[in-house]
Amino acid sequence: MSNKLHQSMAQDIAFDGSPAKIFTLTNSNGMSVSFMDIGATWLSCCVDLGDTTREVLLGVATMKQHQQQQAYLGATVGRYANRIESGRFVINGEIHQVLTNQAGNCLHGGPDSFTHRRWLVEGVVEESREQTIVFTLESPDGDQGFPGKVNASVSYTLTNKNEVIIAYSATIDKACPINLTNHAYFNLLGADSQSDCLDHSLTMNASQYLPSDASGIPVGELKEVQGTSFDFMQLKKLKQDFMADHDQQLAAGYDHSFLLETECHLGHATAASVTSPDGKLRLELQTTKPAIQLYTGNYLAGCPNREGGEYVNHAGFALETQFLPDSPNHPEWQQPSCIVQPEQTYKHQTTYRFLVV
Repeated sequence: MSNKLHQSMAQDIAFDGSPAKIFTLTNSNGMSVSFMDIGATWLSCCVDLGDTTREVLLGVATMKQHQQQQAYLGATVGRYANRIESGRFVINGEIHQVLTNQAGNCLHGGPDSFTHRRWLVEGVVEESREQTIVFTLESPDGDQGFPGKVNASVSYTLTNKNEVIIAYSATIDKACPINLTNHAYFNLLGADSQSDCLDHSLTMNASQYLPSDASGIPVGELKEVQGTSFDFMQLKKLKQDFMADHDQQLAAGYDHSFLLETECHLGHATAASVTSPDGKLRLELQTTKPAIQLYTGNYLAGCPNREGGEYVNHAGFALETQFLPDSPNHPEWQQPSCIVQPEQTYKHQTTYRFLVV
């Protein structure tokens, strides 16, 4: 898969007239993961099941397809992942207006966000038989309307425990909200299996979720998941309570943030766990972020896939580790502040562990 991907992704030039640079990491278990410098994007994730290798990450095969898709497949998202209502927030009494790109709101950093940039490649480092690739990006003061110059980095490490560790770091010279995440979509039965993700079984270590309107903007306060379709404290299939209430119907499925239990982002507990429908593969997620956006691919129809066809709605699920949406406008929420000060360094980490059962 990796050699074929390297060739196909380099056939077309990217937005800046040069081909993408593709990198593949492998471990001792036969697992391989591929990335490119456009959007610091996670392109492929192949897990060795013993008798077969399974591609579990939704993706494309060519740069032309990548430029067509609007689903943020595997991309590094920033400056601010998820939504900021009306693209407006206040810091130290000063109103900031950033560019909007979805229903009058700012989604995933704006129309020309980190997802659409060519990141610099710092190189591949091998240490203790673990491989790491590091991407960096400089975002100037006023980029998409956000204050301050940001120097951001994202590193991907593949371990021999079948872990993909994504580490984010950023510094800034003016106070600004920063919320970096990866927008990977998974289907543990196989990204091109033609099966939807709704037969996957999920547990989420979160007792509260955030209701939102049809545009994904939070409405009201956090709600307890107990007694609702958003209760994943015990293992259940995504389809069990799918579209069971008004909150889901507004979003055409799950597209909501869950506030994780404090023990998760302190590093003492698994935040989420997903098991494939055939029971052969489990994904465990750990993160230092306070929340996860669960998205069941409600609008994936028409998105190009690697096989030259198109994905259908619910072809994959995303677990985006982040601050709650519109956090700059909700300092009252019980989570660390998303506003990074010049004297601070933004540092967060998310680990995806793939366990062959």
